[in-house]
Amino acid sequence: MRIDVVGKHLQITDAITQYATTKAEKLLKFFDGTQQITVVCEQLPHAKFAVEVRVDVVKHEDFIAHAETEDLYSAIDLAVDKVGRQVRDFKEKLKTH
Repeated sequence: MRIDVVGKHLQITDAITQYATTKAEKLLKFFDGTQQITVVCEQLPHAKFAVEVRVDVVKHEDFIAHAETEDLYSAIDLAVDKVGRQVRDFKEKLKTH
């Protein structure tokens, strides 16, 4: 299982990497078939940040969530929460079928 933190127009510091990795690791408890998680942090004009979290799982297309706020850390939180919901719903769907 691999977690990548990537920056677009933004220098990724150790603190950002640590925070994003800690948040992304929480997604592993939802579904065992997770292969890779990619967190893309982007600096937008007007002091905004956009975060995309992409979760690659076995036998399904990637789960993708986007969030955009003025605080990078809250954008990471929002995106991880959104993709977490997608993964949980997928796992519940597998259980019922």
